[in-house]
Formats: sequence, C-alpha cells, structure tokens
Amino acid sequence: MQALTPYDRDRFFAFGWGATEAPRFSTILDGFTHFAALQPMAVAVEHQGAAITYGALNTAANRLARVLAQKGVKRGQVVGLYLQRSIEMVVGILAAMKVGAAYAPQHVGVATEDGLRYIAEQTGAKVLLTLSKFKDDVPVDTDRQSLVCIDEVMADTALSSEAPSGDAYRLRASDRAIVLFTSGTTGVPNGVQVTHKNLCNILLTSPGNLGMRPGLRVGQILSIAFDMAAWETLGALSNGATLVIRGKSIAETAAKVDILIGTPSILNTLDVETCQHIKVAAVAGEPCPRPLADAWSQFCTFYNSCGPTETTIINTAEPHAAHKADLSIGRPTPNNTVYVLDEDLRPLPIGEKGTMWAGGDCVSQGYLANPKLTHERYRPDPFRPGHMMFNTRDLGSWTDDGELLHHGRVDDLVKICGFRVELDGVSSALESAESCEQAVTLKYNDRNLVSFISPATADVAAAVQSVEAKLPYYNKPSLVLALDELPRTARGKIDKRVLLQMAKAEIETRGVELK
Repeated sequence: MQALTPYDRDRFFAFGWGATEAPRFSTILDGFTHFAALQPMAVAVEHQGAAITYGALNTAANRLARVLAQKGVKRGQVVGLYLQRSIEMVVGILAAMKVGAAYAPQHVGVATEDGLRYIAEQTGAKVLLTLSKFKDDVPVDTDRQSLVCIDEVMADTALSSEAPSGDAYRLRASDRAIVLFTSGTTGVPNGVQVTHKNLCNILLTSPGNLGMRPGLRVGQILSIAFDMAAWETLGALSNGATLVIRGKSIAETAAKVDILIGTPSILNTLDVETCQHIKVAAVAGEPCPRPLADAWSQFCTFYNSCGPTETTIINTAEPHAAHKADLSIGRPTPNNTVYVLDEDLRPLPIGEKGTMWAGGDCVSQGYLANPKLTHERYRPDPFRPGHMMFNTRDLGSWTDDGELLHHGRVDDLVKICGFRVELDGVSSALESAESCEQAVTLKYNDRNLVSFISPATADVAAAVQSVEAKLPYYNKPSLVLALDELPRTARGKIDKRVLLQMAKAEIETRGVELK
C-alpha cells in the first residue's frame, strides 16, 4: 500500500470491492424448491420437443434421490453425472442436491473412458448417473460403484415421490454443489470444489442472475462439463425461468430464448439478425472481440464477463455499450473483490498492468485431493482478514472509472525476438480491421507469431496493416490465415492446438518463409 498515492489507495478499495448484496436463497436447491411450490405447472425444462414442469421435475428428482439414498449416498459425497444434454441431466443434478451431495458432470462422447474412470476415482463417487443408452459407455468399478440410469428411475412410478429427509441429507450453504474438472489441456484435470454459497452469490444476485425470472427462457447450449453450463442450468432453475436445452443446433435454440450465455467463439457463429429478440446475452471463457460486443449491445444487454472456474463462473461483469472507449470485463460482482497486484502481491497504481487476484464469496473450496496446488493458487486475503483470494493468472488493469481491462493470460505474455508481446493485444489490433470479426494470435517459435482471423472473406492485408499501425514492429504476425470459423473445443473455446497444427501444415506445405 505504501507505494500508492493516497488517491490510488482510495481507488484501490473503491474499485476493488463489489457491492454487498444478500442472495435470495442460501442454496440452489432452496431456490428451485421455492419455485416448484410457487409455480408447479410452469415449464421448467424443454428439450427437443419434450418438456417437464417444475412440479413434475421436483417429483422426478425426489424419486431419484430416494434411489441415491438407498445406495448410501448422503450429504458431503459426490455423484458422477455421466451423460449428455437432456431433461434427465437436470433431474440428476437436483436429485444429487436433494441428498446433500455434489455432482461431477461429464459429457459422454466427449470425455474419454480413462477420463471418466479417473474422475470417479478422484471423487470417490459411489453412484454414477447416466442414461440407459449410454450405460455401456460408462466404466464402472462394480466393487465400489453402482450405475443408475435416470430414465429408468423416472419411468418407475412405484417409487416414493417424497425426498429423503433428515440431517444426513440436509444441505448447507457451505456444502459442495459441483466438482468441476478442468479440461486438462495442460496436464492432469483438477477437480474444483464449488459450494452452494459460491453459486448463490453469483446466480442469485444482480448482475450474475442476468434478470432470470418466471416467464423468461434461458438457453442451455454449453457442454455440461463446462462451469458456464451451471450459469445456464442452475441460474434458470433457481430463478424460476424455463431452461431450453439445445439439440444439435445452437442457432435453433438461440431463436427460442430470451437469455443466452456462451463463449465469444460460439456467439460469433450466430447470425445477429436472427437474434434481435434476445434480451440479455453474456460471454466469458475467452477474450471477446470488440466487433462482437458492439454488435450485440445494439439490441440487448450484453455482458463481457471474466472469471476462472475456481472463482465460480465469473467474478466481474458490466453491461457493454458501443460508445465506450474500451471493452472492459466490468467490475467485481456482489460480495467479491478483485485486486491488481505485482509479483510480491502489492497493489499496483491504477492503470498499471498486473495479475488479477479474485477474493470474496466467489472463491471456491480449492482443488480436490491436491493440497499443494491449492496452496499455490489460493492465498489468505491480506486486505480482508478471514477471507481467501485466488490467483486468476489473468493480466488486468483499472480504467479511471473503475472498470477492468483484460490483457490476456499471464501465459500469453510471450517473448518474440527478445521483446515482450501480449498475444491478445495483437488479436485486438487485427479485430479492429473493418472486415475482421474475430482473431487469435499464437506464439509459433521464439521469433514468429501466427494469427488466424475470421471470416474467410476478411481482408488479411488490412488486418496486418492494423497491427502495423497500432503496435511495434515485432508484434506483426509472420503468418495470417483467414478461416470461415475458428475451430472450437468441446467447451466452446478457440482450439489453439488445432490452430498451431494448421499453421505448421501451412508453413511446411506452402514453404512460407518465417523470420
């Protein structure tokens, strides 16, 4: 603090602290059961022509919860949820909560068999929930685990429609709700332990609730293993809205909803003209192109948000407007904090770039069975004794009006020919060219950058000229490829590994000369 001027010290606290706001309910299940009682005939979930009301969904979840209890599942344990988008998926989520358990979601057909086995072992799951059509795809250790097909339980009307009761099953705000496993692209997947308090703090306060309420329809388009899918699913159900689960077409679902959540790469695939009915849209998970934010903010409330899984979906948000000088990631959400710190965890002057540390009620319980990594990334908050903060490994800086600018990941601050280059800065410069809608820049080797832009009709020369006009010469990419769409991972983010393979193939087959 001593390095800050009195003015910046005041702004450090004023900018870094989100509003104080009590969530409406203390657990996600409390929110759902409230609306199940209030509007039992309202449609809770739709999927490919099928629908289930809040009352029927509550009954189905109660029956499945009975089966889980019979198999020994109770408060504090974890249930594996191994399936695909479906109404049964939602039944499984609620049933786990009704016995006080957390769920660990995985997308069958995307996750490998070894990955499913690893997650079951890490969580100690006694029961794996799936659908009958996937039961041969789910590996089960029959000595330690039971496989339950949700659709078969839902069809058994002889089961009691009353949820298990008693202290062994009663949820508390501090209990885990989800164990979300990272994608594992940089090593072994780690299970992030997210509590009901964490979730309620973002999903049951504004702006994280995105205005969800009875009568509104919320799209469910993301992979169930992705933390942002909880924003869609649990946000809708705990606020009384209708969840619309997509089939193969994201565009078809987008055409039917009022609220849409996705990555920028997913929203970039949609025709803006067919989305004019959407009231609220939010993106997170990767840098948002300015053209996308400007276009969507013309017809709906558009949030460019940020936050890793470890800080519960997002921890910053603010509506964007096209007239703004900068595309920010917003301000700290309620009951949360964001600090921009140097390597010694000292506050940096307002406007200087540093690592963003997130604190407050968003901070999850740490990594499952990995105390070493938990200790490295989660630290006691020196500015709020009794609280924890998390190293997001994102670079950020404050604007003079208290919004955060995102400058990419710490890992995306690279050296090219001995110079420091911000990869996201190069991409933003490319996107400022009139014909470029989205760009990504990668380090190819110690001397060369490669970039990819979309759509395929984008003017490559104009995009390169934009970089030359805005940034020092060493930021100029050695290769720029224009594609119809940038490839995406199963979680909807840009697939950088595929892009590097494409760059290598282009360089080798066409004999492109690099520096």
